[in-house]
Amino acid sequence: MSTMDMRPDSHGKVRDIYDCGDTLLMVASDRISAFDFILPDEIPFKGEILTRISAFWFNKFAKLIPNHLVTMDTTEFPAEYGQYAEYLNGRAMLVRKATTIPVECIVRGYLTGSGKKTYDEDGTVCGIKLPDGLTEASQLPEPLFTPSTKAELGDHDENISFERCCEIIGEDLAAQIRDASLAIYKAAAEYAATRGIIIADTKFEFGIIDGKLTLIDEALTPDSSRFWPADGYEPGKVQPSYDKQYVRDWLKANWDMTGNAPHLPAEVLEGTSTRYQEAYEIITGQKFVPMKESHVLA
Repeated sequence: MSTMDMRPDSHGKVRDIYDCGDTLLMVASDRISAFDFILPDEIPFKGEILTRISAFWFNKFAKLIPNHLVTMDTTEFPAEYGQYAEYLNGRAMLVRKATTIPVECIVRGYLTGSGKKTYDEDGTVCGIKLPDGLTEASQLPEPLFTPSTKAELGDHDENISFERCCEIIGEDLAAQIRDASLAIYKAAAEYAATRGIIIADTKFEFGIIDGKLTLIDEALTPDSSRFWPADGYEPGKVQPSYDKQYVRDWLKANWDMTGNAPHLPAEVLEGTSTRYQEAYEIITGQKFVPMKESHVLA
């Protein structure tokens, strides 16, 4: 079965969520979003790649911080999802329910994107003053925790100061998510460096399960992070990447961001899928084989 005809209990730009009582079934589609638009075309294997990369990091950092993953084994999903096992295999996680913390936890290790824009304007990133002389893709003196509000579907997230974060969720919890975000980023960046990848920035989400801070949603995927090849890294220019920047660049060149998003040409769809597969293989050290072809989880 190539899709599901069950209506999700909630959904985001690329994920569908099904309520299973004490747990949730989190299903990553092949949809892709850019500039807060959900695009009309799907990226082959994208949902599966994102899910399996998240699972890799969840397992790798399980001792560093708890996460919400219960299982990816479709035989352990609730019985009503059995008929969809072929579609769900590899792209779905059964996860524990969490009380979600309403803040996006962004860590920036390099100057790029919106951070570069504000730095050029006033020398700051999210209100944090940085040294003079930095340029596109410069490594920051130290990784920055730059939280943002979690926007409703279709709205923009809004960067906020750490002080504002404290006002929203309390000082103790704000310090916890800051310290956890920086610790995970640093550990991931160290590991990725051994694989020839620079993690320029990333976004985490946290919740509370059984009174403990818990990593939820996705982790360190090409959708939530900027991955740059270390080989050829050169500050002062926009870096090639293993994420959806390829799609963003095509849209910037071919669309004025009004009306409905355009269809992507076949070469952009295939090129993006290839970049996601490369990211999976470099990070995990394993060849990407779609789960329909293999029942062995990475």
